[in-house]
Amino acid sequence: MAGELHRPVLLDQVLDALQVKPDGLYIDGTFGRGGHAAAVLDRLGAHGRLLAFDKDPDALAFAADRFGGEPRLDLRHGSFGNLGTVVLELDWKGKVDGILLDLGVSSPQLDDAERGFSFLNDGPLDMRMNPHSGISASDWLAGASERDIADVLWKYGEERHSRRIARSIVTTREENPVTTTSRLAGLIAAAVPGRNHKRHPATKSFQAMRIFINRELDDLESVLPQAVDALAPGGRLVVISFHSLEDRIVKRFIRDQHKGPQLPPDLPVMPALYRPRLKPVGKQMRADEQEIQMNPRARSAVLRIAERPA
Repeated sequence: MAGELHRPVLLDQVLDALQVKPDGLYIDGTFGRGGHAAAVLDRLGAHGRLLAFDKDPDALAFAADRFGGEPRLDLRHGSFGNLGTVVLELDWKGKVDGILLDLGVSSPQLDDAERGFSFLNDGPLDMRMNPHSGISASDWLAGASERDIADVLWKYGEERHSRRIARSIVTTREENPVTTTSRLAGLIAAAVPGRNHKRHPATKSFQAMRIFINRELDDLESVLPQAVDALAPGGRLVVISFHSLEDRIVKRFIRDQHKGPQLPPDLPVMPALYRPRLKPVGKQMRADEQEIQMNPRARSAVLRIAERPA
């Protein structure tokens, strides 16, 4: 089953990390086009189960066509931020053997110009993972203040020219609304001084707006503690990040769940009383050159693994 689909990022490392048991319970927080999910299902027996989430209706339509009638798969429309609620509904709390969070945007979303995630092909400036919910990027840009735009570009994209870009957007939007990806990319390119020949000047801004529009970091911070509660003793949490802010959140969370909150040094705390809720497994992993050559988007992927202590 897995071999028929596009090979997802760090697939072998993910499967090694999850240690899929035939009768286990597993969660895929971002179904996408089902690459990781199919590989997990290949290793599950008749009594194993996989719960998967996705915000994107296109992903659900694909799943219905590709996996329709698969009794071991329970696919839910919505954010993985709802993981805890669904786990309680299924009576899976403390019983899940492995959870995968493959963060960011999927390749089909990037490749579809109509979704507005990429500036490589012109299309409507939408950026919503669920195009039927929330505000589009173009609508947000039409009404946001210069300061709010700059703050988003700086906070989520670490764009050092955020103020200059925001000023340009606000100055020009009244006469020429920013409604397409090419219009926004061109405006950013004109506003950013100098040129980095290895990266388009709009890269960070597009990434920042996508993260903001879809509340990606909020969802991540929300799901991590829910994931720990769902895991069985010995269960694994596996996270693939594509952005330094995501990876920072995951790294800090695993550290705090292992060592306890980082408190002021003069605070009277007895470390012996703290029982770790997670322990890191190995070091971070990245795609090798062979995988990057086959899939350039794997270059920024960082995988971290943690385990619920027995």
